[in-house]
Amino acid sequence: MLELEQAKKRAEELRAIIEYNNRLYYDQDAPELEDFQYDALTRELRQLEADFPQLVTPDSPTQHVGGTPSGRFAKVTHAVKMESLLDAFSFDELRDFDRRVRDAGVEPEYVVEIKIDGLSCSLEYENGQLVRASTRGDGVVGEDVTENVKAIRSIPKTLKGAPEYLEVRGEVYMPHAAFQKLCEEQELQGGSPFKNPRNAAAGSLRQKDPKITGSRGLSIFIFNVQQIRGAELTTHAGSLDYLKSLGLPVSPRYHLVHTIEEAIAEIEQIGQGRAGLDFDMDGAVIKVNDFAQRTQLGSTAKFPRWAIAFKYPPEVKETRLLDIEVAVGRTGVLTPTASFEPVFLAGTTVARATLHNEEFIRQFGLCIGDTIQVRKAGDIIPEVIGVTAHAEGAQPYQMPTVCPSCGAPVVHLADEAALRCVNPECPAQSLRNLIHFASRDAMDIDGLGVAVCTQLVDRGLVRSAADLYTLTKEQLLTLDKFKDKSADNLLRAIAHSKENNLDKLLFGLGIRNIGYKAAALLAERFGSMDAIRQADLEALCTIDGFGEIMAQSVVEFFAKDGTEDLIRRLAEQGVNMTWKGETRTDRLAGKTFVVTGTLSSLSRKEAEALIVKNGGKASGSVSKKTAYVVAGEAAGSKLDKANALGIPVLNEEEFLAMMEQE
Repeated sequence: MLELEQAKKRAEELRAIIEYNNRLYYDQDAPELEDFQYDALTRELRQLEADFPQLVTPDSPTQHVGGTPSGRFAKVTHAVKMESLLDAFSFDELRDFDRRVRDAGVEPEYVVEIKIDGLSCSLEYENGQLVRASTRGDGVVGEDVTENVKAIRSIPKTLKGAPEYLEVRGEVYMPHAAFQKLCEEQELQGGSPFKNPRNAAAGSLRQKDPKITGSRGLSIFIFNVQQIRGAELTTHAGSLDYLKSLGLPVSPRYHLVHTIEEAIAEIEQIGQGRAGLDFDMDGAVIKVNDFAQRTQLGSTAKFPRWAIAFKYPPEVKETRLLDIEVAVGRTGVLTPTASFEPVFLAGTTVARATLHNEEFIRQFGLCIGDTIQVRKAGDIIPEVIGVTAHAEGAQPYQMPTVCPSCGAPVVHLADEAALRCVNPECPAQSLRNLIHFASRDAMDIDGLGVAVCTQLVDRGLVRSAADLYTLTKEQLLTLDKFKDKSADNLLRAIAHSKENNLDKLLFGLGIRNIGYKAAALLAERFGSMDAIRQADLEALCTIDGFGEIMAQSVVEFFAKDGTEDLIRRLAEQGVNMTWKGETRTDRLAGKTFVVTGTLSSLSRKEAEALIVKNGGKASGSVSKKTAYVVAGEAAGSKLDKANALGIPVLNEEEFLAMMEQE
């Protein structure tokens, strides 16, 4: 057993690690640890605090829920605390829970439910109308996400036959099909896909724009009544039946049992069927059914004594690595995939799993023929987690030095572990490049969204952006859902894009590290595409706001043979290659602005462009050097920091008036 000083030091280490990962998981929806790794750390800390009670502190993560309100939304104080559950990892721990319940003088019935892996949310209804929705936060204070929740089609906005007041708690989740679709779209648009459906659900619910939340295919399962006026409920099973009668989507499987052994048998049944579910689950929950008995049992500082969550162990199988296949993603990243002898894992047969990148392969020293360990992350995505034995005489696998799709040399960029093909005309990247080229901040081609771009590429009609300008009406009419009018509209939008200013074309080319503001600086400084192509690193670095990394990205992009061909073809089709010299002023010269919140007449990007056009600098963070903060609705933490530093805050009208001053 550890000595007190050793235990104290380890407890402090564990608290720091757990709190750091709590912030990643609950507040940023970007976890670094797998659930079982996080659970192991928490169990170790809980055991230390049990062995050394003097080490327990009020701010220990064992004593509070992990989340905190983010500041992006209005705060909501929960009238009924939204507690978390004590976790169990063995059936003996469930039997211990049952003994504690009975030692308290309770003869329980239990309800066993599936534990949905999503974001906990409260819904409040008054006379059957949804009036407020809020996240759990730290259990006491959460975030008001009412407008976002109202955008989720599967959540009822009106309940028939509802009581005077009803607050329910549920888990907002993302079905597997919706998660896979979202990840595909994020990859197409050059973004980083969410790690798992839970984080996708949390990130989607916390969007500033409710329309984005509504487009993500979210749903909810209700699992508890928090408050009710106008109806009497005495049991948990009865309350779920009642909620179902009102039209609320309740827990998909809840079973009433009379003993802990029956509860364990039900948990085993749930575990056997989890692979067939279309949503993530991270365990099963046992709850005392009778509400009066729950009151008698009460709660600890963090957990109710009348419920416990069972966590299923991750399933790991051994198999033999047959091959490593390398594919080129739509952003040019080379992704290795393991092909291995099929194994039955978490309900399905799998024969392939991601290997992430070159560093991952090097870390394990992977060789073809190795005996490897495979699991499903979150019971969904197969992945290799280790090597049991290396194949005799085998050599460590080496990633290719040229792109498997186009044959161009691949590179390690300075800030990346992955290998990347940077050929702008690489066939594997054509779809992503096309989507970006047509986007609003780039060439802004109305009607050329993800679905249409996908069809154009899949049917071989477009390989690069230059091919857009040779499309015919007859070709467009071969696309799904295209008629005369839609074909004419798209051709008109493509033709109109030829007149765009040079900065929009530069941004549309997708030069690494060059955003829309940097593209405008480039266009204004050099005036033409030819001048930019001829500029060297030193000349590019003289641009105010340009660093060496950005300048190097421009030099490397224009040095590619594929770039030269693309620019030539675009110019031959009449695409504008010169800066049109928009009138600029110096009325904001030397002043740094931060735009935050939602403005009514301008997007944030439009406001920042207006600042730059008038000689100012647009920044993304507030500091002592900030001259003004332009604040719209729901401005959040940036507004708070501006007030704390005494920085002048402008509303939209004041900001626009400043733009008109002589």
